[in-house]
Amino acid sequence: MQYCFGVDIGGTTVKMGLFRTEGTLVEKWEIKTRTENRGEAILPDVAASLKSKMEEKEIGHLQIAGIGIGIPAPVDDRGIVQNTANLGWGYKEVKREMGELTGLKVKAGNDANVAALGEMWLGAGKGQKNMIMVTLGTGVGGGVIVNGCPIVGEHGAGGEIGHICVNYEEDETCGCGSRGCLEQYTSATGITRLARRRLEKNSDDTVLKKEKLSAKAVFDALKEGDKAAEEIVEEFGTYLGHAMANMAAITDPAVIVIGGGVSKAGDILLEYVEKHFKERAFFANKETKFVLAELGNDAGICGAAKLIIG
Repeated sequence: MQYCFGVDIGGTTVKMGLFRTEGTLVEKWEIKTRTENRGEAILPDVAASLKSKMEEKEIGHLQIAGIGIGIPAPVDDRGIVQNTANLGWGYKEVKREMGELTGLKVKAGNDANVAALGEMWLGAGKGQKNMIMVTLGTGVGGGVIVNGCPIVGEHGAGGEIGHICVNYEEDETCGCGSRGCLEQYTSATGITRLARRRLEKNSDDTVLKKEKLSAKAVFDALKEGDKAAEEIVEEFGTYLGHAMANMAAITDPAVIVIGGGVSKAGDILLEYVEKHFKERAFFANKETKFVLAELGNDAGICGAAKLIIG
């Protein structure tokens, strides 16, 4: 079997890739995610697109090892989803349904876990088998790889790093319904929230403006030596660094990969996180490497393909 497909289902688009089984991306493309009517068209649309690509490339079923799929929801080891926030699905047997639609072997996983697998296979974690990936975007996602395998857990919710409680005194509620989650301080929206709180105390010593706050604005100001921005990023780094120290004590990773839109701030972000990680890390974990993700939006399709290749 020479080929496999990697599929990354998002709330707006479905990204797809045709891979050779030794790890070469042959072609990638995307289609619109049709979420209306409880997302009933999503899997049929994906199946139709994959079949069309097979016809275009003159690839037969016997040449395809299978289809790996990343889904923005907890996915158990049977490929079953109980609910999704952005696709309209309730209970859905993704593995079974996709197999019936295509006649191919199917494996499915949570999109953050799958992206981590992609970075381990072809990206910043290449050559490693024990890795944590944290994705800092609108929210905070994560994937934990131990001995080359993503931690899935009983309910498919393994690796939900964004919902580790890091502040027991927090009054505001996280999107998950809890309070004090890592996501509330280290996502793009969380950094903006930290900045707003700082500026409410004192906005005289900074170029940051309340009406133009964003994670990018904070890191841009930091690079210009802005005192308030430094305090904000210091707080961000404390939360993330200490959380990663706790994670490292459990999983003992060789590398921690930071991805997502916030990671575009570059190496300066790693400096603040790594400093606070070392403050709290167990002695055996203190030299764990921190690196920026390399695959960008391709991490999902790469990791999905790796589900099949194994």
